Amino acid sequence: MKKFINDPNDVLPEMMEGYLRAYGDIIERIEDYPSVVLKDLDPGKVGLIVGGGSGHEPIFIEYLGKGMADGASQGNICAAPSPDNILAVTKAVDRGKGVVYIYGNYSGDCMNFDMAAELADLEGIKTATVRVTDDVASAPKDRISDRRGIAGDFFVMRIAGAACYAGYDLEDVKRVADKANANTRTMGVALTPGTIPGEKPAFTLGEDEMEIGMGLHGEPGIRRDKIQPADKIVDQMMKMILEDLPFKKGDDVCLLVDGFGATTRMEMMIIIRRVSQLLDKEGITLHDVKFGNFATFQEMAGSSITLMRLDDELKKLYDSPMWSILFGQKGFSTHK
Repeated sequence: MKKFINDPNDVLPEMMEGYLRAYGDIIERIEDYPSVVLKDLDPGKVGLIVGGGSGHEPIFIEYLGKGMADGASQGNICAAPSPDNILAVTKAVDRGKGVVYIYGNYSGDCMNFDMAAELADLEGIKTATVRVTDDVASAPKDRISDRRGIAGDFFVMRIAGAACYAGYDLEDVKRVADKANANTRTMGVALTPGTIPGEKPAFTLGEDEMEIGMGLHGEPGIRRDKIQPADKIVDQMMKMILEDLPFKKGDDVCLLVDGFGATTRMEMMIIIRRVSQLLDKEGITLHDVKFGNFATFQEMAGSSITLMRLDDELKKLYDSPMWSILFGQKGFSTHK
C-alpha cells in the first residue's frame, strides 16, 4: 500500500511531531509518551481522558477541546496505551475533582485503563470508567457488555465532555456518559481493507464483496455478501440499528455517518439521504447530523451509521457550546 511514510517504525513519533506543530498552541505532549493534554484546563472541573490505539485519527487526539476531552492517552498503532501512559495523562488533567476514562470496549484497553485506575487511586485521584459498546454487530443484545466501541465513541465523549464543562461531579459525569452509551447504536460495512503501516492489509475482500459488521481493526463482521446498491446496504444496517434499542416513533436522534478513512463525502451524502428517508418513515426526528471521518482505520473504505437517542438532559448537553481540534476552535457549537 502506497503511503506518505518514512520508516514504518517512526510513524507514531513523526505523526505526533506533526500534531504538535499544527496544534502546539492548544495541546502539549506528555513527556515520554505519545499522549497529549489541553494547555488551558479550566480549574475545578472533572477531568476527561479518552484513549486507545493510534492509527484511527481523528480519534482520539482531535477530540480534545472545551466541552470535549481534556487529554488523550494513545498507544502504538492499534495497540492500547500502557497503564503508566494513562496514569501520566490522569495526573496532568486532574484538578481535584476526579477523572473520567472513556474508551472503546477492547480487552487491552480495559485491562490497562483498569490498572491505571488502581495506580491513580494510590495517588489519591478518584476515577470513573465508561466503556463504549455501540457496535450492534459485535455481540447479541443479551451480551451487550461484550460489544465493541466504534464511531459511537464520539457521542459518548461529547456528552461526557459537556457534562464536565457544565460542572457535573464525577458520579454524574459517569451517569450521563453511561446513559449516552446505552442510547447509542452503530452498524458498519467495509468495502476495502485497511492496513497497519508497513504490513499487509488486515483482511481481504473480493472486488464484488462487502463485509457487514466489520470492526474498526478489521475484526470479522456478521457475514460477507456481494456488493449491493447503497439504499439496500443502508436498509440492512438501519434495520439492525433500529430494532436493537429499539428506536421508536417520536424519538429524537442524532446521526453520525463515519467514512472509515477512505469513503468520499459524495457517498456519505447518499447514505444520509437514505437514513433520513427511513427515519421519516418511522416517525423519528433527526435532531442533528454529523458526517466525515471520526474513527478510521487508515485507508479502509466503507461506512458506519450511528444513532444516539436523546432525552431532555442529553439534548441540552449535546447542544451546549463547545470547540475541539476536530471541529475547529472557539465559538463552535455542536448543533448546527
